[in-house]
Amino acid sequence: MQTSSFRSGLLGLLMLAACGLAGAAERATPREARALFDQAVKYLQANGPERAWQAFNDRKGAFVRKDLYVYVIDRQGTYVANGAAPDSLIGLKVLDTVDASGKPLFREMIAVTDKQQQAHVQYVWLNRQNNHVEPKHAWVHREGEHILGVGYYAPRSTAADARKMLDAASAEVRKSGIAAAAAKFNDAHGSFIGDDLYVFAVNLESGKFEAHGMNPKWVGTDASELRDIEGHPLIREMIELARSKGEGTVDYVWRNPVTNAVEKKRSFIRRTNGSLIGVGFYSE
Repeated sequence: MQTSSFRSGLLGLLMLAACGLAGAAERATPREARALFDQAVKYLQANGPERAWQAFNDRKGAFVRKDLYVYVIDRQGTYVANGAAPDSLIGLKVLDTVDASGKPLFREMIAVTDKQQQAHVQYVWLNRQNNHVEPKHAWVHREGEHILGVGYYAPRSTAADARKMLDAASAEVRKSGIAAAAAKFNDAHGSFIGDDLYVFAVNLESGKFEAHGMNPKWVGTDASELRDIEGHPLIREMIELARSKGEGTVDYVWRNPVTNAVEKKRSFIRRTNGSLIGVGFYSE
């Protein structure tokens, strides 16, 4: 009981202290997290531990951005740097600390970087900006006897978000025609790609992609034989559904472009002017 209480108290301290950037801090994107991670690794390699720890622990320095910060533990699980709360966490041993789901995340970080120098890990953490426990992801890197990490909260769109984008995409096709609409769907900086949402379109006669927000290079290729990781012919099912009922939902397993993990996905599809228009959302 004492060990359990200690771990619970330590987890609470970490969640509060390590989220000391909360409040007005803006949520960073996965790309911003990766950029900070790469910068921190290069800085450590170029300047050595002493200068790097000093830079990472500077809450007003270059390694604290939005809700992102750099942290470093040694192989015994003790913090040597933490940009969110250096005064509270430096010297704290967190080897046996678990996340909100009971996962021993620091032991996992050490174990995974024993096998490979760099890795991506997932865990569940309290986001102090909204007081919700959310999935969190981190890039981790082993440099000598230390493990450096940068974590981020992954955007996760809802079913309502996906339906709203599908409505907007269908309206765009009816308004401008599929060619003009597809150009917007394929625009990486446009309004039809956001976080883990994007639009795809398939011609119902030819079975070929007319648009794909995450993979525009698929445009013009045969979509009807595309299968998910479990062998499910998802596009064929979507085409049959669009032809027979006009709209509906299809469940499958697909790579999330934000988390880079294979996750369950549900897509809402609709027949619009001879094209299948679809938008999906992910659920872990």
